Amino acid sequence: MGCQEVHAVTLFAFVCGTASIAGLFAATLLPQWRLMKLYTFNRNEKNLTVSMGLWVKCTRLEWSRDCMIYDTEWYASVDQLDIRVLQFALPFSILIGAAALILCLIGICNTTFSSNVPSLKIAKCLVNSAGCHLVAGMLFCLAGTMSITPSAWVIFYNNILNSRYGPYFTYDIAVFVAIGSAGGMFFTAALLFMWYCNCKSLSSAYWQPLYSHIPNMQNYIPPSYSSQSPLSPIDIDFPVTYTV
Repeated sequence: MGCQEVHAVTLFAFVCGTASIAGLFAATLLPQWRLMKLYTFNRNEKNLTVSMGLWVKCTRLEWSRDCMIYDTEWYASVDQLDIRVLQFALPFSILIGAAALILCLIGICNTTFSSNVPSLKIAKCLVNSAGCHLVAGMLFCLAGTMSITPSAWVIFYNNILNSRYGPYFTYDIAVFVAIGSAGGMFFTAALLFMWYCNCKSLSSAYWQPLYSHIPNMQNYIPPSYSSQSPLSPIDIDFPVTYTV
């Protein structure tokens, strides 16, 4: 697999990374991270269901979709530690994933539009596609770790709340969306690492320009030098060793 070609692996990784970031963004906005059910023994009243998100809280009657009380200032008065951590972790995870996605796109564009034989004068300044994909994969791993850790913690924190206040708390669909999006980021990182390992030769520095084949150097014919230059009054003697 050559470094100077765009492969289905890199394109699929870009699509998968985009879908993962979109899913994580949706999970951040969803108000269904935790459900709290309030039961009443009065037959003239109905049970209540409280849906808690990272930013808003909705209180509605049981089996109803309309919110009786829609608290838009819930983000400032959160008293649950796991949700407070998610308020900081998920936005940072989205920013890191977006940076990784931009790097992945730069690597794809560089592979598509760069020439196979660049000028030797600017070869050290060129952006390497393999290096971009490698760093993008590392950033996707970091973003996935930052999102999956507090999202999975919500599941265990429910047990703490239930043991403290009673069996009223359950986790909702946003937890699964966030964990699935984090898994998509890890899968994207695995695709980018696979492309990097199959493309890159281990003998060169990972950020320097790579070539899938030896560049055609016919256009760069070095001038021939003699032991004595006719254009210089200084004689240049080269040591010659003889072996028998």
